[in-house]
Amino acid sequence: MAAAAASKPVIDWMGFVVVAVVTLVGAGFVVVMYSLGVRLTAVSGDGDGTRASLAAKWGAYVSFGFSVLAVVIGIVLIVPPFYKFAMHLFGITA
Repeated sequence: MAAAAASKPVIDWMGFVVVAVVTLVGAGFVVVMYSLGVRLTAVSGDGDGTRASLAAKWGAYVSFGFSVLAVVIGIVLIVPPFYKFAMHLFGITA
């Protein structure tokens, strides 16, 4: 019995790889969206009220919104009471 328990791997490597990849993609998404929002904010400040300036301003708002949304979703997935509440809102038992 002890030999069977000793041969079982301690780390689930596939799970580790999935978490590592999702973390890198999520962090990259947040950084890219925030950077794009900062750049579009700078571009919208250069204009004189033209359509391009207005589009850059709204693009900045959307980029910041996606960045905040990704962070909030990450927090909801990590913190158990928030996760349970979110699952309850969608009618899913967790």
